[in-house]
Amino acid sequence: MRVVQDHLTGRTGRRRVLAAGVLAAALALTSACTGSGGDKPSSWQGGGEESTPKATATITEPKADATDVPASTGIVFTAKDAKDTTVALTDAAGKAVEGKLAADGASWLPSGTLEYGEKYTATVTATGEDGKPATATSAFTVMAKPDKQVRVTSFLGDNQVVGVGMPLIVKFGRAVPEDYRDDVQRRMTVTSTPAQEGVWHWVSPTEVRYRPKEFWQPGTTVSYRVRAGGLPMGDGWYGRSDLTVDVKIGPSVVMQVDNKNKRMTVSKDGKVVKTILVSLGKKSTPSSSGTMVVIEKLRKTVFDTMAELGPEEGYRTKIDYAQRLTWGGEFIHAAPWSEGQQGSTNVSHGCVNVSMKDGAWLFANTKIGDPITVKGTERKLQNGNGWTDWNMSWDQYVKGSALPYDPDAGQPDAGQPDAAASPDDTTGTPSAEPTP
Repeated sequence: MRVVQDHLTGRTGRRRVLAAGVLAAALALTSACTGSGGDKPSSWQGGGEESTPKATATITEPKADATDVPASTGIVFTAKDAKDTTVALTDAAGKAVEGKLAADGASWLPSGTLEYGEKYTATVTATGEDGKPATATSAFTVMAKPDKQVRVTSFLGDNQVVGVGMPLIVKFGRAVPEDYRDDVQRRMTVTSTPAQEGVWHWVSPTEVRYRPKEFWQPGTTVSYRVRAGGLPMGDGWYGRSDLTVDVKIGPSVVMQVDNKNKRMTVSKDGKVVKTILVSLGKKSTPSSSGTMVVIEKLRKTVFDTMAELGPEEGYRTKIDYAQRLTWGGEFIHAAPWSEGQQGSTNVSHGCVNVSMKDGAWLFANTKIGDPITVKGTERKLQNGNGWTDWNMSWDQYVKGSALPYDPDAGQPDAGQPDAAASPDDTTGTPSAEPTP
């Protein structure tokens, strides 16, 4: 009580006596309440100050007062000794921007592209075990809208129903340099219900695809998003806009063709529903052995090889129930002229010939993305000749990711250049001359 006593001894007269009496009463009351155990003194006695929060927070990107910040920017931060961390982003008017923490827990992404030329303020709040918050703020200005923008497109559109072998296909209007592909891939997410393990695979500098480890489960709903708006893509180019697509996987329809017995077995949801006689490519023009998927369906079309093969060997033929399998011109289609050879002899130019009746049945029961595996022919399927994503092993497919693959997370999560594209990749260059 030295502080109080020294204060009191500096006073005189009646006031000092009254003060001393009040002090004595206070001491008596204190003794009665606390006992003689030497409890810790009240905080006011030592004049103590409030302690510093145990947690700390720092924003590393964007830097405070930064300008020309990409509109795709995320908030990158560190939070030490934090039990709970929150991130808030507001525009110049104080309106909150929606977003969420990334899987790494060290960054936060807005739900959409920020407005070009606008100012924003990021606030990171870290709270430690002591319950005391520590905050960090960073005010920054987004760059002006760039002139050089890269268009991002999806092969699939919203609400399409596709087969269990359908890869998700995203294309860029300009080649993405290797050094930027990991950043692009970090902004590409796939959500499936039920959840299934899968990975993105760069088939070329302008195209990336996603497939699950096994065929999609029938009835799966899939939503994929490319948050490319304002994202740097090299040489002063930026993504034009974000892209979101929702699709559904239909029943499992899987086709198996065996050259040995010249038959196709069709299974639906794991049960064989039909066996079809086929005629494959003759020895001079063999069909490809491997796993393909249906790329497009044409109820009626014309196969024209006159320009390719010339008037002596070329042909121009009307075709029914055509389903493309490769860019090089291999189809499943009705071929009434070879019905006598179907099931016994190969006479086609590489296509899977079936009867008119079976062609109509297949056409009515298949979808884009349904898989077909052909085995036992003289030629192996060339990867890149069609959607050959399932013609690669899982280990081969993972190597095409620009990020190391984490099977526990189901998504890659760190930066690394992707494997080089196959030198014989012909993806995206379909032949104009199908082969019957």
